[in-house]
Amino acid sequence: MQEITEWINTYTGLKEATQWNIMESVIIFVVLLIIRKLLLKLINRFNDDVRQTYRWRNVVNYVTFIIGVIMIGRIWFEGMQSLATYLGLLSAGIALALREPIVNIAGWAFIIFRRPFNMGDRIQIGNAAGDVIDIGLFQFAINEIGNWVDGDQSTGRIIHIPNSKVFSEYQANYTEGFGYIWNELTVMVSYQSDWKKAKRLLTDLINKHTEKEVRDAQKALSNSTGKYMLMYSKLTPIVYTKAKDNGIALSIRYLIKPRARRQSEEVLWEEILTIFADDPEIDFFAAAKNPPPPPPPIR
Repeated sequence: MQEITEWINTYTGLKEATQWNIMESVIIFVVLLIIRKLLLKLINRFNDDVRQTYRWRNVVNYVTFIIGVIMIGRIWFEGMQSLATYLGLLSAGIALALREPIVNIAGWAFIIFRRPFNMGDRIQIGNAAGDVIDIGLFQFAINEIGNWVDGDQSTGRIIHIPNSKVFSEYQANYTEGFGYIWNELTVMVSYQSDWKKAKRLLTDLINKHTEKEVRDAQKALSNSTGKYMLMYSKLTPIVYTKAKDNGIALSIRYLIKPRARRQSEEVLWEEILTIFADDPEIDFFAAAKNPPPPPPPIR
C-alpha cells in the first residue's frame, strides 16, 4: 500500500493524506448509494400508495445527501472531528449568505412532517391555487387552476412556489378535512314571478342531484372528526331567498367535490333553464316585462 501511495504521489503530486481522504470519500459515497438503493427498493416493495412512495423517496434522497455532506466534510476539514463543532461552524458560515435556501429547507421539513397539504391535494397559497404535483427540497409545484379560467379548472400553467411561503402565506386546502366544499349557485327571478314555486322547484332539483353526495359526505365527516373538530349540523342542500333591486335572488347552497364544481353547475343550469322555460309563472329578468322607454330623438 505504501508503494502505491508513493507512486500516486510521484505521478499526480497528491500527498498521502489527500489520497486517503479521497479513498474514504469514495467509500462513503458508494456505501450511501447502496443504502439509498436498498431503501428505495424496500419502499417500492412494501408501499402501494403512490403518494407515500413519492414522499418517502424524497426523504431518503435528501437524508442520504445530508449525511454524505456531513461525513465527507468531516474528512476534508481538519480540526472538525467533532460533529457539533462542524455543524456549528457550517451553519454560522452560511446562515446569512443562504438565508432563503435554509428557510426553504425548513419549509420542506414542515410540509413533509406537519403535512398542511399532500401530493395531489388542491390548495390555495396566497393568490395562487392549483393541484400539488411536486414537493421538492426548495420549492413545490402546483398545476394552476382558476385565474382567467372559470370553474376552478386548470389553466395549463405550472407554478413553482418556494417552500418558505408556508411560513408567510395562508394556505387553504380544498381536499383536506372531509373532502367536500360548499358551493353556491344564484338564480335571479323577477318580482312578477311566483318565487315560492321557483324556490320549491330548485329545492326538489338540488335534493335529487345531491342525494348521493350527502350520504358520502356524512360518512366522510364522521371519519374526519379524529383530526379536525368540524361542526356541521346539516349537510343537506338548502335554497336561500334574498330580495334585490332587480329581482329575487334564490341561492342554492350544496356540497360538492372540489373538482366537480363546474360540471355540477352546468348540469344544474341546464335543468333550471329547461324547467323555468316551460313555466309561464316564472321569469328570470324583471326588466323583460317593462323595458325602459327609448331615448328622445336628437334634433
